[in-house]
Amino acid sequence: WVDFCNSPEHSLARGIQHTAVRQAHRKHEPTFHDKYGTMVLLGGAAVFTSVWGYVFTQLGIAWGFSPVGRVTPREWRE
Repeated sequence: WVDFCNSPEHSLARGIQHTAVRQAHRKHEPTFHDKYGTMVLLGGAAVFTSVWGYVFTQLGIAWGFSPVGRVTPREWRE
């Protein structure tokens, strides 16, 4: 039986745990995403909505994909 407290695995585990505790106690500095993430997301959603709103309403797209009633056959030429 090997004493776990003196093994390299134990020192590695203690080092990882110590690092995690040290990082948890450190003050969290807000990143760009913390500061502006919501505004960037909302701004992108607004641009997306306005661009597609313009495309759907102003470009004269004919809605309805069925050609029934809109396409008339040409006379058969022999």
